Amino acid sequence: MVGFAFFDYRILKNNSSVIIILYLLALFFLGVVIFLGKHISGIKWLQLSSFGFDPLEFAKIVIVLLLAKYFSLRHIELYKKRHLIVSFIYVALPIFLVLLQPDLGSALIFIAAWLGLVLVSGIKLRHLVVIILLAAIIFGIMWLGFLKDYQKNRILTFLNPQKDPLGYSYNLRQSLIAIGSGKIFGKGFGKGLQSQLKFLPAGHTDFIFSVFAEERGFAGILFLFLLYAVLIYRILAIGFAASDNFSKLFSMGFSIMIFAQILINIGMCLGLMPVIGIPLPFASYGGSSLLANFLGLGIIQSIRVRN
Repeated sequence: MVGFAFFDYRILKNNSSVIIILYLLALFFLGVVIFLGKHISGIKWLQLSSFGFDPLEFAKIVIVLLLAKYFSLRHIELYKKRHLIVSFIYVALPIFLVLLQPDLGSALIFIAAWLGLVLVSGIKLRHLVVIILLAAIIFGIMWLGFLKDYQKNRILTFLNPQKDPLGYSYNLRQSLIAIGSGKIFGKGFGKGLQSQLKFLPAGHTDFIFSVFAEERGFAGILFLFLLYAVLIYRILAIGFAASDNFSKLFSMGFSIMIFAQILINIGMCLGLMPVIGIPLPFASYGGSSLLANFLGLGIIQSIRVRN
């Protein structure tokens, strides 16, 4: 973050070739991880000796940069369908590679970033309706051809939480028990029974919110929400104060990406969304996600300093 704060973001703004190179590198590594990646928690990572690396997290930042550049050059003409189609093709390529891993959750983050920037850049209502219909068709195709059985079972469990309580809905039930047992002020740091006694799986990654809620309670949750609200507000404030559309759109895209990850992670911990394995930003264990998010914050810092 500190390094990219000193980096002049205008190099990215003024040189499309740099962003295209980053985009091609992101596609390359997403392709490499399919063939050479090691399965970790259901998805593939690049394993270099004892160092695990997930190129997907950095690809998210690259996609936001690419979309910010594309829409900043064409935001006046965004009503033209070809710009919507071309911008979606840019996003569809990494989505396809991600689904081959398979990683449905990260594919949804890509879609959220694209749709969010399309909405803030300006779009006709009929085009939005067409996008929603196409999304429904694409989901049907994914259900028939891309989603694995365990991913389908997670979605079916979300629709019927009482199904298979000792199987696919076990994680959700333990998550709800952990959140509810925290009550107002929680049980104290390191004293959560669900997490410490290992009833709750993936308590350091996917279900970190449930652990936090059990140990810090409802008061702690409100404080956590306040921190996220301040973070997103500051990112948006820096974007709106910037003097160019690229900075505004990147700030919006990055904040949309962070918000989408928060919404999905907490939603799946509360049973409001299917369990699809999305980390909670700046909270879940995982170096790649943490580094990528701080890289994005570094670019935001660079925008703030140079505006």
